[in-house]
Amino acid sequence: MKTHPTIFVAIASYRDTELVPTLLDMLAQANRPERLHIAVCWQDDGDVSPFTAHGFSCQQAGTCAGHVRYRLGKKAATIDLIAVDYMQSQGACWARHLSNTLFAGQDYHLQIDSHSRFIAHWDDEMITMLESLRAQSARPVLSHYPPPYTPGQQASERSTTVSRLVFSQFNDKGIVTLKSAAMQDDSPCYSGYLAAGFIFADGHFVENVPYDPQLFFSGEEISLAARAYTHGYDLYTPGKVVLWHYYGRNEAPKFWGDHTTEAKERSLITAAWWERDATSCQRIRCLLGISQQPLDLGQWGLGQQRTLQQYEQRIGINFQQQRLHPPISDAADPSVADPLPDAAAAQQQNGSQQRQMKLPRADVDRLREEVLWWQLSVHRANNSPLMQQQFSPAEIAILPKSDEGEAFALTVVLNADSAIHAHCIRLCPYIDGIGWGEIREQIW
Repeated sequence: MKTHPTIFVAIASYRDTELVPTLLDMLAQANRPERLHIAVCWQDDGDVSPFTAHGFSCQQAGTCAGHVRYRLGKKAATIDLIAVDYMQSQGACWARHLSNTLFAGQDYHLQIDSHSRFIAHWDDEMITMLESLRAQSARPVLSHYPPPYTPGQQASERSTTVSRLVFSQFNDKGIVTLKSAAMQDDSPCYSGYLAAGFIFADGHFVENVPYDPQLFFSGEEISLAARAYTHGYDLYTPGKVVLWHYYGRNEAPKFWGDHTTEAKERSLITAAWWERDATSCQRIRCLLGISQQPLDLGQWGLGQQRTLQQYEQRIGINFQQQRLHPPISDAADPSVADPLPDAAAAQQQNGSQQRQMKLPRADVDRLREEVLWWQLSVHRANNSPLMQQQFSPAEIAILPKSDEGEAFALTVVLNADSAIHAHCIRLCPYIDGIGWGEIREQIW
């Protein structure tokens, strides 16, 4: 390892007032800020005064993919700011991809969001932690959902509890989503997942697992984890908190609030957010083998060092069939599954459970015109969902009668071994102009 290794830091920022405080804290808390090359895809209005007002020098330094690139100066760090008009943005993954085009062979790679805070000497801490894993893996990666901070909060008030990434549910597109669970260990632990808001790895990660610019949001993390694993990277939860993340950004401008159907109709954008999301979901479903519709994923496909099936066995999930290895759904919320022989793994993922949900005629207005769709979900006793499925109003309208005759019958199939204990079924309409309607619930 070099005496003073370098770090490439990639940040995607969308109209975020926390970007400048994030940069200031990153530089202030780094032991060696001069080793940092920070590349920010800055999706905003082009006004650089918030940077200069906080002591950054700023000069135009060429272009990047047709966008003006500024070079900021502070504490001897190299900071490149790719200035993108926010209405020309194509989403978070596109922005991450654009930031990564400025990678120049640095020793390490850090990906964060533009609303983060850091521990003292975070650069040394991350490098030391990653290098401690070399005996276990040639290609270790640190990642998790950092604990929260709020602007103005004292550092001493922030949580130091480390969380692991674990399975949450299959969303309505059949794509795995993640959540956090507490971790008891004080050293890095093997994981099966990546969090886009914090990734620390060798610099070659940027080149070997390039960000797919056509992805949008949903499924970004599980697809990146699968690609990293099949490219030979091993994923770990850090053994201590090294940064914090601001989750309470309810009032902050969002991409989907700007890139609307109305904005497209006014020719302000080329595609609405939901159109980009639909394209993204198609690519992710193809990558993970959920959909059999062939797509050319180009350089953004899986790696060759491990197979998708090996990754599925490692995390205990069958993507195509939406099946869970039983231990993945237990109360302990493991981050990975215990390795099983191929035959045993196949047997544990071949079961399914079926129930009939009875919907009294008086309680369900199947023909209500304002209903856009119906959402069915199966939940565990702790209220976490095991699966979700959307039904169109037309599908609900043709449901057969149940055996009793005074109710409609909806057959619910949960692709899971009987060792996975479902607790209840829920059905809820989504109503135009109102949102979610009344929930119907039935014990499993």
